[in-house]
Amino acid sequence: MAFETPMFYKYYSRTYRIDATPDGGLVGFLLDLQTGFFVQDSSHIREVIWSTTESDIGGPYKEDRFVQETERERDFHLTGDGPIFALYETVGGLYEQAKKRESRRLEPQESALVQSIYQRTFKMWEDEATRRAAGEAPTFEAKPRYPRQ
Repeated sequence: MAFETPMFYKYYSRTYRIDATPDGGLVGFLLDLQTGFFVQDSSHIREVIWSTTESDIGGPYKEDRFVQETERERDFHLTGDGPIFALYETVGGLYEQAKKRESRRLEPQESALVQSIYQRTFKMWEDEATRRAAGEAPTFEAKPRYPRQ
């Protein structure tokens, strides 16, 4: 059976991407909530593709939802300095203003702004991963808010 790739899922609170390999196989990449980067992990491919009732596996998703889910997880689980984290603070400020101070949901324009910011931060993470893979020095360091015990 042939699969259209990439495929996007959520696996136990972490986003999971499945791509095709040049030889026709599949390879999976799981979001590491300690670093913010995707790590190759193909061990969950069958489980997510064939899942029908597992409540901890979601998808398949469209790419735009995958981006939003990934950035929500990064925003929640990571902290650090630099432009990505400044943008996350902006998102936090929008939610703080709406929910805690004004007891309301985000307005449509605010939701659109959050989506736009998350698209931007996703691209920034991808660019950083590419730079690091090319051997360049990191431009920022992310730290987990909730380190593994």
